[in-house]
Amino acid sequence: MTAVAFPVRPEAEIPARYKGLIFDCDGTLIDTMPIHYKAWRQTLDPIGLAFPEDKLYSFAGMPTQKIAETLSREQNKKCDAVQLAHEKEVIFLKLMPTAAPITPVIALARRERGRRKLAVASGGWHRIVDQSLAIIHCTGLFETIVGADDVEHGKPFPDMFLKAARLMGLSPQECLVYEDGEMGFQAAKAAGIDAIDVRPWYLPRANEC
Repeated sequence: MTAVAFPVRPEAEIPARYKGLIFDCDGTLIDTMPIHYKAWRQTLDPIGLAFPEDKLYSFAGMPTQKIAETLSREQNKKCDAVQLAHEKEVIFLKLMPTAAPITPVIALARRERGRRKLAVASGGWHRIVDQSLAIIHCTGLFETIVGADDVEHGKPFPDMFLKAARLMGLSPQECLVYEDGEMGFQAAKAAGIDAIDVRPWYLPRANEC
């Protein structure tokens, strides 16, 4: 899954060969995944689309509209994926202020500011990524932000990671990705970028123990 040779701990020193760090947002910088699930349930229950919680985590990093399209196709139910995505994001935005920061990852990013270039590459819409960063008091921390609406193909395609590297003026080999989703790891691998799984840094959540 990961392709790094140094100790995978948030406090570990990052090798000098990595000039840029690219962070996913949901589930990496901000603990929004439980909120995403609540928003999906409120959106899909009225139209009878099933969405088990474990499936949401397998979709981590996938754009909202693509999730709606996939669920409707798998369950052979016709729906307007664009409208469903919009409805879900409206509900999510109402719930989002309750999301908690993922402190170990944010602390790492703050430590590396000024030492390396920092970017966010998220499967969420750019404006929602901006709002997420504001909630966790990280506005201005990242010089580059790439959302799902900034590229033609979202994760697991490599587009957003490659665009983030390009905007930072770096080659993929000079970057390191921090992720929590399998599709993100696939995207990083396709982009030729090493990746670290941040989930062991905060899971299980304190309220789940």
